Amino acid sequence: MLSPQSRRSGRRLAGSALALAAAVGVLPVAPAFADPAPAPAPAPAPAPGAAQADGTPHLDAVERILRQVSPGLEGVVWQRTAGNRLDAPAGDPGGWLLQTPGCWGDASCAERPGTKRVLDRMRENISKATRTVDISTLAPFPDGGFQDAIVDGLKASVAAGNAPHVRILAGAAPLLNITALPSKYRDDLVARLGTAADRVTIEVASMTTAKTAFSWNHSKLLVVDGQSVITGGINNWKGDYLDTAHPVTDVDLALNGPAAASAGAYLDTLWDWTCRNSGVFSAAWFASSKGAGCTPDLEKRLNPAAARVPAAGNVPVIAVGGLGVGIRDSDPTSDYRPEPAAGADDVTCGPVGLHDRTNDDRAYETVNPEENALRSLVASATSRIDISQQDVTGTCPPMPRYDARLFDLLAGKLADGVKVRIVVSDPGNRGTVGSGGYSQIKSLNEISDTLAARLTARLGDPAQARTAMCRNLQLAPFRAASTPTWADGHPYALHHKLVSVDGSAFFIGSKNLYPAWLQDFGYVVENRTAAAQLDAQLLAPQWQYSQAAATFDYSSGRCQG
Repeated sequence: MLSPQSRRSGRRLAGSALALAAAVGVLPVAPAFADPAPAPAPAPAPAPGAAQADGTPHLDAVERILRQVSPGLEGVVWQRTAGNRLDAPAGDPGGWLLQTPGCWGDASCAERPGTKRVLDRMRENISKATRTVDISTLAPFPDGGFQDAIVDGLKASVAAGNAPHVRILAGAAPLLNITALPSKYRDDLVARLGTAADRVTIEVASMTTAKTAFSWNHSKLLVVDGQSVITGGINNWKGDYLDTAHPVTDVDLALNGPAAASAGAYLDTLWDWTCRNSGVFSAAWFASSKGAGCTPDLEKRLNPAAARVPAAGNVPVIAVGGLGVGIRDSDPTSDYRPEPAAGADDVTCGPVGLHDRTNDDRAYETVNPEENALRSLVASATSRIDISQQDVTGTCPPMPRYDARLFDLLAGKLADGVKVRIVVSDPGNRGTVGSGGYSQIKSLNEISDTLAARLTARLGDPAQARTAMCRNLQLAPFRAASTPTWADGHPYALHHKLVSVDGSAFFIGSKNLYPAWLQDFGYVVENRTAAAQLDAQLLAPQWQYSQAAATFDYSSGRCQG
């Protein structure tokens, strides 16, 4: 039940969580890669932080749907802010994009400058803490080099004369919280801090909000003083990212400004539930140092002016998360009424299934606005959609197989001539002992067949549907180098949660596109220069190496399935 593979159930509903269900649930500077997408290159734009002359149509579209779906969660689970800066070091304008391992083209991956950049940025941000450090993660708690970065950063903060208050929250799948003991992690952190621990107040908790609905914290956040934030898909696990010859490929972003306070408000919402549900036999376990109590409003309590975070730039950002199941039932202020997904009889499979919250639960949608935010971002595309994800279809049963409205949107875009590129984790990761289990599909045909069915339902003709896919779709398993596997023979594992549209706007966070009812968080950013950096440093090299294994590629005429 508690094998290394089952510990990873938060990023895919596998291992012990599925057993329970069955029983009852710096990147290196990129070379000049050619991007075959036919969309014109973005027009020259000022650096991230400067205003855009042509407005923010993608952010506006996302904001409209958020105000419709979850008006009562503004400032708590979602928020639009101006005055932000994508946090890049001096002389490295694309350094806000934090990738691991960052060894494009090197199947041995001996040098990992991207991983070093991630750890250095964690350490640096924490070292600047004057009041608070707020960390959320998926269990198990940080270890190895990730834990070293936290310890070194806190020691540097104390050496500068500060006394930081630290919260660390881990989401744990059912039964896995026994491997994520807050008291054990607290004791290890205190021991590593040494005498610096006398000036650091530590709160640690693990939580599961709904055992039978498979809901727990899945966000990955590092918020410092409510001013800086790192977030994305990277879990702080040495075994998957550091001490392995086949590291997981993943991405975070670093940001400074009011949107960091939005992340802090989101974590306060999770901690408020955690503090009210802590106990030995409860859904949340809590431990602290120096006799501290459970704090549901960290930055607000220590800094009453926290709502007035100063501007750091001029990048508009929408912070958006979800509360999963068990924290709130619905947003009572919402009058949102979703249209049902028609003709999606294949979203379920097998004899065991749960109520379909993804495709048929209005109340769930109102407290998980990120799902509609991502669909709205896709719907706003006019020329190009890039999707880089672990998966776009889920673990079925017990979850629904896919988000029918998302697939309908993608089908509609293909029919309209929008270019769609989808890269997912190599299916060779599926259930392989020692591989990490970073795929839920057996074949890419599971994706293309679903797209074909949704297109056929839309167009009324299978031949027209296939033509639209052949003309406009790129679909490939992830590759980080020209070889089909890492040098040690393991398939490439991809853990991105990334959507980019029109070379202009993008989402990076912890929210997967496949059905998963967890607590998640991320940012929608609209800035042409930042989107161009994302293309050059991630999307272009990813496609250069993944293209050879594509089953659909309109640029080369490949049309399988």
